[in-house]
Amino acid sequence: MTYSVAVSGASGYAGGEILRLLAAHPDVEIRTVTAHSNAGQPLVAHQPHLRSLAHLTLQDTTPEVLAGHDIVFLALPHGQSGQYTDALGDTPLVIDAGADHRLTSSAEWDAFYGGSFHEPWTYGVPELLVGGGKQRDALRSATRIAAPGCNASTVSLSLAPGVAAGVIDPGDIVSVLAVGPSGAGKSLKTNLLASEILGSANPYAVGGTHRHIPEIRQALAAARPSTDSGPSTGSGPSTGSGPSTGSGPSTGSGPSTGSGTQDIRISFTPVLVPMSRGILATSTAPIVEGVSDAEIRQAWESAYGDETFVQLLPEGSFPRTADVLGANTALIGLAIDRAANRVTVVTAVDNLVKGTAGAAVQSMNIALGLPETRALSVNGVAP
Repeated sequence: MTYSVAVSGASGYAGGEILRLLAAHPDVEIRTVTAHSNAGQPLVAHQPHLRSLAHLTLQDTTPEVLAGHDIVFLALPHGQSGQYTDALGDTPLVIDAGADHRLTSSAEWDAFYGGSFHEPWTYGVPELLVGGGKQRDALRSATRIAAPGCNASTVSLSLAPGVAAGVIDPGDIVSVLAVGPSGAGKSLKTNLLASEILGSANPYAVGGTHRHIPEIRQALAAARPSTDSGPSTGSGPSTGSGPSTGSGPSTGSGPSTGSGTQDIRISFTPVLVPMSRGILATSTAPIVEGVSDAEIRQAWESAYGDETFVQLLPEGSFPRTADVLGANTALIGLAIDRAANRVTVVTAVDNLVKGTAGAAVQSMNIALGLPETRALSVNGVAP
């Protein structure tokens, strides 16, 4: 079966990366691409690297244009996806690459985003530990998926094994991230100009203000054993072999927060660096008393030993952003600092692939019952 696809926000970075991955996917046909101010222009005028899609023209982003496809990707800024989701009720599978359907707490949404709160969808990080299992289980046959924030999924994947195994204390997490400016989107902003970034490192959203913080806390709360904080708000994932028309959305199978995030504290500092794409996240947390070095490393080995796209590197090895450029991988290096009594986790991802678009396509594959790795590579393009 070939699935018809529409991608909104197709002139932006996230939309363009979704299209790049889907262009190599044998089970989908990209029929429609949409934009706002760029509507009416050829797609390749804004995505000149997507030569196989040169026949497509950007259309207006309206419910009428997006409707009638098997799959719709919404690659829009936060606060914009929600206005379309109700009108796409008959669409078998909708994947939001924005923030509108990630958070389960309306209070957290109000504090960090503001505006209308929309119901949470199934969280699109398959490898994330959730209540003793993996988020992959919730994605099977899901019909509404919230792709993650790139920084949020990077830090969550970094620390979830330690939280789930009870070997680190999530009440004192420190994360510092070197990030490429493509994560901020394609719109013109002074602080993202080359003259502002080249030759400089620029911290931003310092002091607990970054919008991905509640998403990290939500994910780590869900990683705890089910006796503390399990997955889901509502009925969980739908059953069946894939999306079906007219059945309505399957929601409520993302990580749950409730009161479970209150004792998860994170100091989160992103720093813009002069690379177009990539995240290198260094996260530390205290070691729980009485835990051995072997137990600590075993927590990460058990969590990711059988995963294709999240890989724990050999002891003493640490990743570079160049190693994941263009790949749907999160490479993790783990260090145990007994002098400071902390675990240090260094994780590299391509923010546009594993951070967003790759996670969206991977989640789509799972929801459709396709091979999870289809159209996704573990190989980077460096140097």
